[in-house]
Amino acid sequence: MNTLGKTLPPLASLLPFEAAARLGSFSKAADELHITQAAISRQIRGLEDNLGVKLFSRRNRAVFLTQEGRELGRVVGEALRSISESAVSLRMSPHSHRVVLLCQLCEAFYWLMPRLSTFHQQYPHIEIQVVTSTRPLTEFTNHFDVALQSTGRASGAHPLMFTAADEVFPVCSPAYLRTTKPLSLAGLQACTLLHHSSHPPHLMEWDRWLQVFDQAVAADTRGATFDSYPLMLQAAVEGHGVAMGWRRTASRLIETGALVRPCTESVHLPEAISVYRQQGGGSRAEITALLDWLKVQLQGEA
Repeated sequence: MNTLGKTLPPLASLLPFEAAARLGSFSKAADELHITQAAISRQIRGLEDNLGVKLFSRRNRAVFLTQEGRELGRVVGEALRSISESAVSLRMSPHSHRVVLLCQLCEAFYWLMPRLSTFHQQYPHIEIQVVTSTRPLTEFTNHFDVALQSTGRASGAHPLMFTAADEVFPVCSPAYLRTTKPLSLAGLQACTLLHHSSHPPHLMEWDRWLQVFDQAVAADTRGATFDSYPLMLQAAVEGHGVAMGWRRTASRLIETGALVRPCTESVHLPEAISVYRQQGGGSRAEITALLDWLKVQLQGEA
């Protein structure tokens, strides 16, 4: 008969407890795990209720491990480290040449996929597993080795490797523009402006872009809002209006003629995209090779 389910404490509380015990602070544990201090307190209180002992003494807004807390902290810390080491070993074998690249959906679809074959040609022995997300790095809970996301999005404690520039400008379909002459900013606002909405915002949108040129979105300007950047860009391709395009993700569509630039104005962002390694990840040669390739690809286009 399996007795583990009856004897183990709530497993969800062990990671918050280990962090608080190791750091000696609920607030520091909350920062490390990217949750609220109240959530840390709630998890530890539930663990204490389950075990029937106090694990922390709370005095003058500070917390101190009790004797029982120190003993449990030692056991839990050793157990979690053992699990972590085993997980690292499993990830590296038998797929020791696999590297997991976490990428925002728009960059993966429009920028990475068209050029990833050049990496495979250069490193045929390395397998790149691409995973995508529309959420910030701090909200991704699965394993990754390298991550690429817009600069300014929450990244937690994952170390930043480098940043790269990008350029932002309006794009639309040739059929929608119906003229070969560049539009003025005033003429641009007579169009339907396509907007991308995310929470929290992380891309330069129409209001911020126009502010660079001392302009604002007119109150009577028509618009449509999308919660997906690729969907907004596809709406522009289909002639629904003018979208805010990023050179890195829109350039292929411009090269094929699916999109055009209706005006000459553009905004240069020197640190538009950031590349990270997973916190505590190893220094395998395969990861270094991917980082080097990304740096050449991203910074070489600046």
